Amino acid sequence: MVTCTQTGVYLVDGRTLVPDTEEGRAQLLSLTGSAPDPAAARDGTMAWKILSRHNTSGRDDQLKIKFDAMASHDITYVGIIQTARASGLDHFPLPYVLTNCHNSLCAVGGTINEDDHLFGLSAAQKYGGAYVPAHEAVIHQFMREMMSGCGKMILGSDSHTRYGALGTMAIGEGGPELVKQLLGRTYDVARPGVVCVKLTGKPVPGVGPQDVALAIIGAVFQNGYVKNKVMEFVGDGIENLSVDFRCGIDVMTTETTCLSSIWSTDEKVKNYFALHGRPEAYSPLSPEKVAYYDGAVEVDLSAVRPMIALPFHPSNVYSIEEFQKNPGDILRSVEQAAQEQLGASIDLVSKLENGRLRVDQGVIAGCAGGIYENITDAADILSGGSIGDGAFSLSVYPASQPVMMKLVENGSYAKLLAAGATLRTAFCGPCFGAGDVPANGGLSIRHSTRNFPNREGSKPSGGQIAAVALMDARSIAATARNGGLLTPATDLDVTYTRPVYTFDGELYRRRCYNGIGNPHPEVALRFGPNIADWPQMAPLTDHLLLKVASYITDPVTTTDELIPSGETSSYRSNPYKLAEFTLSRKDPAYVGKAKEVAAIEAARREGKPLPQELLELVHSVPGCAGADGAQIGVGTLVYARKPGDGSAREQAASCQKVLGGWANIAAEYATKRYRSNLINWGMLPLLLAGEPPFQQYDWIVLPGIREAVAQKAPQIQAYALRDGQAVPFVLTLGDLTDDEREIILAGCLINYYRDR
Repeated sequence: MVTCTQTGVYLVDGRTLVPDTEEGRAQLLSLTGSAPDPAAARDGTMAWKILSRHNTSGRDDQLKIKFDAMASHDITYVGIIQTARASGLDHFPLPYVLTNCHNSLCAVGGTINEDDHLFGLSAAQKYGGAYVPAHEAVIHQFMREMMSGCGKMILGSDSHTRYGALGTMAIGEGGPELVKQLLGRTYDVARPGVVCVKLTGKPVPGVGPQDVALAIIGAVFQNGYVKNKVMEFVGDGIENLSVDFRCGIDVMTTETTCLSSIWSTDEKVKNYFALHGRPEAYSPLSPEKVAYYDGAVEVDLSAVRPMIALPFHPSNVYSIEEFQKNPGDILRSVEQAAQEQLGASIDLVSKLENGRLRVDQGVIAGCAGGIYENITDAADILSGGSIGDGAFSLSVYPASQPVMMKLVENGSYAKLLAAGATLRTAFCGPCFGAGDVPANGGLSIRHSTRNFPNREGSKPSGGQIAAVALMDARSIAATARNGGLLTPATDLDVTYTRPVYTFDGELYRRRCYNGIGNPHPEVALRFGPNIADWPQMAPLTDHLLLKVASYITDPVTTTDELIPSGETSSYRSNPYKLAEFTLSRKDPAYVGKAKEVAAIEAARREGKPLPQELLELVHSVPGCAGADGAQIGVGTLVYARKPGDGSAREQAASCQKVLGGWANIAAEYATKRYRSNLINWGMLPLLLAGEPPFQQYDWIVLPGIREAVAQKAPQIQAYALRDGQAVPFVLTLGDLTDDEREIILAGCLINYYRDR
């Protein structure tokens, strides 16, 4: 079904894979008539052709990218614009789309959500951007329909910014990376590796894009096969997939931890752009005759079967057929994971009835599930049937108003309603815990993007726990037709009607504000009472005294565990209020401990002396004798083995900073975007090899840290203060660009730009 090569590969004529071995190079010579030129072949990928056109550095190894357009939603755009304003923003220098799809149905916080929406509209008017009102479209559907284009690059402040199936290299990053683009700066990244994803065959009826995506994620996530690389899709199998199907696979590539994605394009993509009134956005994309890749993932589409990703990660994948052979033991492993990761118990085994799993809820939603073909196929499966009158429920969220309109016109909407499903407007809430929260102990099956802990909205620390399994819309509909008994869509004999889609762009033109390139500086930004400026942040001091305020030993820590999503997102425009939720579901004591230390730092910055006992701690460390309070920054750090998997939300880092965080220490960082968020908020992304010589609430001293950062020291000397002893150990910072070092020295991105 899915296999990964153990070597780099050459791709010949877009179809034939040749391993980068002595034997393979001989084969390549026979196929092409010439010896391979590895450097030229590396430049033959679609990814490199697009990256090189957007690179302004003049170098092939270290890139400085300027994007064609950007997108943000209503959890992120207020903070981005506030940061950019504080750094000197006067207009949007590139097309910037502000969408409202994350907090449009979340009622927490009174007027907060709509206040932020009005701020977004006023910002689009003032600075020259586009504004998509709530319920019109989820962020990625709108960008597919209206802003993608072959050969373009788009940056989004959402991790699922992926439009590769439309020939667009898109990257999801934290807000400060968008701020850099708004201020005329660049996205700086080492030249990424590129992995070939070769698709062959044709999916069997009942298999959908989520099934293919989960099969790929299951094969590459744990081994980091595509981490921070670009996934480049090629092969005969692509022509057997509709554009909707391709987009459904593509958006889930985020869960592999790749940097971006790109697909070869064809007549179907050309027709897509013509249908959406933008024929000029199409151009054919394919690799050169010989292209070199750092590896290859081969997918036989005909062998893929309906899949299920069990809690608590999209990579916890089984075919439904495989799962049903041994559901008890598999569910017990999930229960054990809940106890280990969350410290909470959930009973899933009791949901088995005569060896079959009964689930409590189904959801088809967002940028992955709310695609037109997913919903029409689900409607055909449910046509004439019923989800029953029991506890099971099914909700469906079309990804945009144009999709919704067509579902109404072709009768799919009626089929779903008649079967007992409820249809809602475009909304991302079920993807991050702000909608359709199951009952305590519930198991929801969802065609959405993630099933991390708490992404369904439960609160284990408050005695609530629920879980999500990811599935394709077709098998969710088949399960719904059986009243909640897990059923793969391939078990049903269904006639898929596949009604033709037509796009009505007038729906957007009537409601969405488009002021791209036409700023009105006289417009005043509209502030609600919850919208607050960022606090003042100090530059990096000569030395640091840091308390280990949280110590996390899980194999991976998600951004949702660092700052929970769901209803907490209503406070995203107030740094102080949102920070109150930092690590609240993982380490509830963190905020209180961080505040205690932050109070010491606040007093120090006011010129008050450090407490004598702390001063003595620092003086006990080599290199710090005689240092005074003006030279010693006091704060906190978080230790986690592999933090930052998941969302691009910068708040995972900024909330730590607001509470006095100066650093993270990790064995590795799960994603580039989380590490970038740390750097942009002036936090040290420290790396530690081996086991830590410290525990939670120990003090750590980093002597001479400012000089070490400025002088590009290969190692950072650190001391853990334990039992009256200063225990030395070594940290590193990994590769940092000169700009990143300057940002850390300045204390944050805002200071860096303000100083200039």
